[in-house]
Amino acid sequence: MARHAADKFDQRDHAWMREALRLAGRAEAEGEVPVGAVVVRDGQVIGRGWNRNIGLDDPSAHAEIIAMREAGQKLANHRLVNCSLYVTLEPCPMCAGAMIHARLERIVYGASDPKTGAAGGKFDLLLDPAHNHAPAVEGGCLAGECSESLKTFFRSRRKSTVATQVD
Repeated sequence: MARHAADKFDQRDHAWMREALRLAGRAEAEGEVPVGAVVVRDGQVIGRGWNRNIGLDDPSAHAEIIAMREAGQKLANHRLVNCSLYVTLEPCPMCAGAMIHARLERIVYGASDPKTGAAGGKFDLLLDPAHNHAPAVEGGCLAGECSESLKTFFRSRRKSTVATQVD
């Protein structure tokens, strides 16, 4: 299960998560669920992603997958050894599987996902001992901001759906 403790994150963690939040805003501006992700190695962002599955008509185009694809291309390697991934929402099972295969060193997420989270929210795929790789997983970095971004998005979407039904 992912560790949760507000004081375990440093200024760099907050900076990378703020970049992921900025990318989540880009997803929202494109009509996507506001999730953003960055892959960091040696203090540099090597991959950025935001949810694009609707716009790209691609069910796998989650923020984490896009960020890992960009990082893999930048490194010319499918393994993202010595890399950390920061994402605004706890990864889903699909993304968790890709993270394990990528051999990420560390995964930091903001908001927990009790419905489909694969880092302890619903499942604990990332730390399942059956895997041959176990990244460090830490949840709760800027959790309030990450959670509020998602809540605001879905509240707005529900209001728009109700308004459309009334018209």
